[in-house]
Order: sequence, then C-alpha cells, then structure tokens
Amino acid sequence: MRHTILIILLTLAAAASAQTDRQFIREGNRQYRSKQYEKAEVSYRKALSKNNDNPQANYNLGCALMMQQKDSAAIEQYKKAAALEKEKSRLAMVYHNVGVIMQNHQQYADAIEAYKQSLRNNPHDNETRYNLALCQQLLKNQPQQNKNQNQNQNKDQNKDKKKDQDKDKDKNDKDKNDKDKNDKQQQQPQQEQMSKENAEQLLNVAIQEEKATQQRINKAMQKSNRKSNQKNW
Repeated sequence: MRHTILIILLTLAAAASAQTDRQFIREGNRQYRSKQYEKAEVSYRKALSKNNDNPQANYNLGCALMMQQKDSAAIEQYKKAAALEKEKSRLAMVYHNVGVIMQNHQQYADAIEAYKQSLRNNPHDNETRYNLALCQQLLKNQPQQNKNQNQNQNKDQNKDKKKDQDKDKDKNDKDKNDKDKNDKQQQQPQQEQMSKENAEQLLNVAIQEEKATQQRINKAMQKSNRKSNQKNW
C-alpha cells in the first residue's frame, strides 16, 4: 500500500513575538527527521504552549503523534491545523495525512473524503490521487469481504455447534452406559441375595421334609416294636 505522511518545515520568518515557538518548532523538526518522535512531540507541545494558534506547530504535532500510532490524538491536531491554516498547499497536506490514517484503519469512506478535500486544495498531487483511487476500489470490495467474513464466521459457529452436539451425544452415551453398568451392578447383588434366600428356603424345605420323613419312620418303627413286643410278650 503506497502512502506517506508529509511534514511542514517552518521556512517563513516569524514575527518577533513568535520567535520562541519558532525555535521549538525547529528543534522538533530536527528531532522528527532523526525519528525521535517522542522528543519531537515534546518540542511541538512547547511551541504550542507559547502560541496555541500556530498552524504549523499543530500540524507537526499531529505528524509526531501519527508516527507513534497515536492516531486519534493526531486527527485532533490535524483538525486544529486545518481550522487555522490559510495556505492551500498546506491544507492539502493536512487532509492527505488524515486520509492516510483513515486508510490504515480501513475506514475507506472517510479516507476518500479526506483525499478529495486534499485534492481540492492541491489538484496536482498525484500521490493523493493514487490513494483516492485505491480507497475507492477497496471500498467496492469491502461488502464482499464482509460477506466472506460473515460466511466464515457462520461456518465456524456451525462447526462449534456440531462439536457441542457430538460432545452432548458422547456424554449421553457415556451416561447411559454408566447407568446400565450401575443397574447391572445393582441387579447382581439382588440376584445373589435372591439365590441365597432361595437356597435357604430349599434347605429349610429339605430339612422339614427330612424331619417329617424321620418322624414317619420313627412312628412306623414304634408301631413295629409295639407289635413285636406284643407278639413276643
């Protein structure tokens, strides 16, 4: 993606009352060129503390903030610079950089408006024109990209839903197996208990039958003895 920011270097002589903020701006410009953006920010803020209506200080502070990825704060400074700046070529630079920030955040509609505003102030800026055409194309493609993203999100949601269903099925199967196992384990002691009780009942019946049989035998023997005795006597 082809886009750059533009920085204003103070070249015009300032009035005597503005010498101090001019010095801070120059100091900030040296730091900016050395990529010392935090130090440049401090210098530009010092310039604004001396003259808050200095459009160059506001604009250059926006550039230093932008290079530190403080985009929201940079936009605020560019707005202040645009409200103060009267020279069209500088206004074009302000709106160009606003467009770059919006383009970086994929806010293509806002970027397009900023680039158009830049071209109104400088129709001969080919870089701004290129960025404008690029954002217009990206904006056309954005609905399809959003549609594809939504489709992918739906696919992921369906996959997650199926995974959850499979997990629920596995859990239900496991619960059913555990229940069957528990039922069998519960039935086994009951069956063993019933078998033991049946065996005891059968044994008692056998004992009773044996007693009854023994009683009948004893009675028969007693009768036999009585008869024998009677006979022998």
